[in-house]
Amino acid sequence: MNYVLDACALISLLNFEEGWERVQALFDRANSGEIRLYMSAVNFIEVFYEYIRVDGLEEASAILAPISETPLIIIDRIPCAVSQEAARLKAIYKRISIADVIGLATAKDMSAAFVTSDHHEMDAIDANEDIQFLWTR
Repeated sequence: MNYVLDACALISLLNFEEGWERVQALFDRANSGEIRLYMSAVNFIEVFYEYIRVDGLEEASAILAPISETPLIIIDRIPCAVSQEAARLKAIYKRISIADVIGLATAKDMSAAFVTSDHHEMDAIDANEDIQFLWTR
């Protein structure tokens, strides 16, 4: 099974927020080769931005540098099919961010579960779309 993290999933792990244990368990399983973990570069930008905004560039860089040593695979290309699905999702679910629709479309394209805690934005998608979710809380 593959999993695609959204920004709030990674932030919850880094900040030990509610649900961080579920995300840590995924990293542990990925370390053992049982699963693969992915994140869209656009979602990673959200994480990096949040840390820069709160802690400044140097601190954000120090906090996120160890991510490169984890099994998390950052997807830095958006295939045309993923772009089209992301656009479709954004047109239907207008309030959701571009980063999240790219992550959702990536998960759908990979037959992966989208890892998030964001029920407010995602419950309607979970109810109406063929995308698997793994809720962290």
